[in-house]
Amino acid sequence: MSDTAVAFRAVSKRFGDHPALRQLSFSAPSGRITGLVGPDGAGKTTILRLCAGLLLPDSGEIELGGGRPRIGYMPQRFGLYEDLTVEENLDLYADLHEVSSAERRGRLDQLLDFTGLGPFTQRLAGKLSGGMRQKLGLACVLMERPRLLLLDEPTVGVDPLSRRDLWSMIRAMMEAGTSVLVSTAYLDEAEQCDEVLMLHKGERLAHGPPASFREPLQGRCFSLALTGRARRQRLQSLQETPGVLDAVVQGDHIRLLLESGREIDQLGLKERVTAETPRFEDAFIALTATQRAAPPPSPSPPTAVTRTSDEVVITLEQVQRSFGAFVAVKGIDLAVKRGEIFGLLGPNGAGKSTVIRMLCGLLPPSAGAARVLGLDLARSPGQVRSRIGYMSQRFSLYRQLSVAQNLRFFAGAYGLTGQARRRRIDAALAEFGLETHIDSTSAELPLGYQQRLALACALMHKPEIVFLDEPTSGVDPLARREFWHRINTLAEQGVTVLVTTHFIAEAEYCDRLAIMHEGRLIAEETPERLKAAGRRDGEPLPSLEESFVRLVEQQQRRQESRGSMDKQERC
Repeated sequence: MSDTAVAFRAVSKRFGDHPALRQLSFSAPSGRITGLVGPDGAGKTTILRLCAGLLLPDSGEIELGGGRPRIGYMPQRFGLYEDLTVEENLDLYADLHEVSSAERRGRLDQLLDFTGLGPFTQRLAGKLSGGMRQKLGLACVLMERPRLLLLDEPTVGVDPLSRRDLWSMIRAMMEAGTSVLVSTAYLDEAEQCDEVLMLHKGERLAHGPPASFREPLQGRCFSLALTGRARRQRLQSLQETPGVLDAVVQGDHIRLLLESGREIDQLGLKERVTAETPRFEDAFIALTATQRAAPPPSPSPPTAVTRTSDEVVITLEQVQRSFGAFVAVKGIDLAVKRGEIFGLLGPNGAGKSTVIRMLCGLLPPSAGAARVLGLDLARSPGQVRSRIGYMSQRFSLYRQLSVAQNLRFFAGAYGLTGQARRRRIDAALAEFGLETHIDSTSAELPLGYQQRLALACALMHKPEIVFLDEPTSGVDPLARREFWHRINTLAEQGVTVLVTTHFIAEAEYCDRLAIMHEGRLIAEETPERLKAAGRRDGEPLPSLEESFVRLVEQQQRRQESRGSMDKQERC
């Protein structure tokens, strides 16, 4: 066991009638990062809880390298004390782990430097951004110097810069000799692991280095150059083309994954085709193909949307929003057209959610003018709310109500009554595949089904504009695919979609993107042009995420430079 951190041998675990793991066997190497990936309900969290000793297997054996290694476990909802400061939280976990006073100060300084939280020791945990909270949670787990680190989706809801920092920290822990077992919903993160265990319904689909997943897909990945509405229309037809296993938007292209044995020439495509290098995500889609359901039916179109491609339906003019002395949104201008998918990107705390809440009529602007569908938000917020749909980060569902009760409540809230309400509820249940869960409470639903229900509620009254605030946070890749299929269909029907996201790969679905930083818009372009804006001389076009990181870092350097100059002038 010296070369093995964790070994499962024919491990099974049930929760009531539900089998979470089925005769699962695998081993994770010592001193390496092993990733756990799979759809909702695959068994990832159960594996981590079994390793942590929080659960016992029903059958089989679990061995941990070194007998009883020190274990650090960071669950999805890590328990920080929001009314304690950063330093007080770390002190509390040092007490819990009985870290001696002689070791504590040096360990505390080391972790504060490691996580970059040194300047924020006196800030309350409840006042930290999402990325800083995750770093503090990891620091608390590391207080005891674990030999086995268990991380359950540590980057959910975290912006790309903080996500990169967290993975640098995980890699540094591995290089210092810690074995890491990490579950993730982001397949680009799986490619950073040394080994990946892919799961489905408690069983192993595949296990090995990320490269071993990609190799069988050589010659099966291609892209077609398309733009705008033509791209969305062509996407739907390609998804239904025999021989195409997967079709997904990638900026100004559609990325294709062919079925095994198919040749691209057999498809008779008229567009310019380019061969692509396989990604881990392609392997995930290929391996889970037999488990995937048929594409969802298209949502019912809105009742009164007139297609006018150049009609502007959302306008912000020098809009500002303050909370006391804190200015969250600082004089931004924005114009979004009908039928457009518009993405708002930015680090945690950039002001994205505040913008959406203002546009939904939930927060009044402190200054400037905001209009939605020609209505002034300051004068007619109620009229605006009756014509829009809103899906928040945590889905805004009533967790103790059943699926049917949630649908009835939101239908009533949007003014639907009688026969019209019954028809819309029946249609929502069918369109979103919720019939078999009609009596389940929303708290009991898998995350992907919670997402379906939340979107069904937001679309109950057939709105002309839909606002989506981090709609796929923590949702597995298959549920994300299904979700964006629905969003593309809505946009094709003339519904305007404004979405915030930290998962930059899905921002490729948007027609245009705006990047926010500390309340200001710092860039606004198509995905491809944003990639070009972040390109350095002589290099190929970077990924959208890399370009995003560079643009935000450039803005941070500008602000630091201006701050330094202002300080010199005052002196």
